[in-house]
Amino acid sequence: MKKMMLMMTAMLMCAIGMNAQTTKIADKELVGAWIMESMQFEGEKKVVCGKESGYSQFKFYGADGEYACAEICLTKEGKVVVMPHEYGTYTFKNGVYSEMGRPAVKPDEMVLVDKTTFKGKWMNRHDVWKKKVLPDKVVKYIVNCCKFREAPADIQQLIKQNMFM
Repeated sequence: MKKMMLMMTAMLMCAIGMNAQTTKIADKELVGAWIMESMQFEGEKKVVCGKESGYSQFKFYGADGEYACAEICLTKEGKVVVMPHEYGTYTFKNGVYSEMGRPAVKPDEMVLVDKTTFKGKWMNRHDVWKKKVLPDKVVKYIVNCCKFREAPADIQQLIKQNMFM
């Protein structure tokens, strides 16, 4: 009986330990503004983003599936440059992530670690992102930069006609 109780206790402890390691973060925790904390290409030194490097990236995930991504740089003169990357939609359901209508990424390529951290992998680069509460004015500005990255079709046509023909 003692052996059986000991074995059951060990199994229970193992199950509790496994459950603690697999705590699921709710998908809704992705909603908000995220700033790249670091990136590291395989075989290279980690780059810590922010003041020292003068470089970071921004991602916004709206509750309605809105998605925006931009690179943010500080010039030597101390001016901020926003370089819009893309604007569109994302999905994140049951830990399965996709953006811009592309196929879902592998489960280890986008992991919500906790409510304020996610780790991502893009090609051979490993990223760490931190959720950041930014002023609405800043978020709206960067999202709008991304939104207007591509000129409307009529403007594109006029530019082509007047500048590239």
